Amino acid sequence: MASVFFSDSWAQEVRAALDTGPDDAALAAKLPQYWDSYDVVRAQYTSSWALGVRNLPGGDRYLYIAWSGYFVRECRVLASAEPVEASYVITGDYAAWKALCEGYDALRTILYRRLTVEHGELLEFFKTIYFFAESLVLVAAVPTEFKRS
Repeated sequence: MASVFFSDSWAQEVRAALDTGPDDAALAAKLPQYWDSYDVVRAQYTSSWALGVRNLPGGDRYLYIAWSGYFVRECRVLASAEPVEASYVITGDYAAWKALCEGYDALRTILYRRLTVEHGELLEFFKTIYFFAESLVLVAAVPTEFKRS
């Protein structure tokens, strides 16, 4: 059964997906050197993301993800009144997130600015863009239910 988008249970499923990493099909679809580079970044990654969704029925929300080396240290939906503090604040509207979760390409989502970095050091962020893109793929693969507005 799918969890509701931006619910606490969805956040825990996202965490599990990120900790597990790409599956065998994803690994086979790209050169081993690509995944070697991904693993180097992931092994030393210590930044945090606040992934925001605008126009969400019920108000804007953020998913906070903090990395500690290879695994996620914390993954939770921020309470509405909670300050949004992360190394990178990355937001998109509800339609962009829904499209991503329904199969729209993660790299195109980034390149076409459907998700944008609103806070954080851009140069440092883009040094690890493939890691972020692959993480978005994992987030999008979590079975997700979207409430009707």
